[in-house]
Amino acid sequence: MAGPMLTRRRCLALLPSLVATGCGYTLAGRGQYLPSYITAIAVPLFGNTTPIPQVDQIFTNKVRAEFQNRGQYSVVTSDSGADGLVKGTLTGLGTTPVAFTAAQLARRLRITVVLAVSFEDLRQKKVLWENPALSFSDEYELASPGNLGADAAAFIGQQSAVIDRLGDDFARNVVTAILEAF
Repeated sequence: MAGPMLTRRRCLALLPSLVATGCGYTLAGRGQYLPSYITAIAVPLFGNTTPIPQVDQIFTNKVRAEFQNRGQYSVVTSDSGADGLVKGTLTGLGTTPVAFTAAQLARRLRITVVLAVSFEDLRQKKVLWENPALSFSDEYELASPGNLGADAAAFIGQQSAVIDRLGDDFARNVVTAILEAF
């Protein structure tokens, strides 16, 4: 009887490692999701329904650069001659106070950008990936809490740096999702 009991104990001892290997977690970079014939990707200027000008240019350029950095694709600005098409529209951009001074003035703001993005296989005329409400947020400290008028240049500079970081995060996540089917 000791033999079968010992075997059960060994099986039970190994069970956590067997379960862990099949838990569903995998590393990024599972391989190529796009069809092999997609070599040229069009990334035209994104649409912008927000009241903030030029943010569409920042996000578009970040996506173009991210595809180029991957090294496998040529990136073009129009769908003429392209095999794939990334379309995007900035649908929301807002700030929310998240921390306050003792006088209840905003000290720290969260900026959130919402975008609708899709990737279309132009040869097959079908959408391979899309997200109609992709949201990215970041926070920043105000240089002069409660005194935005006196320090407008600092406020705009901080906001620009945050939008630039959001653009980097957005581009990295979108390109990864398109290429690796996440």
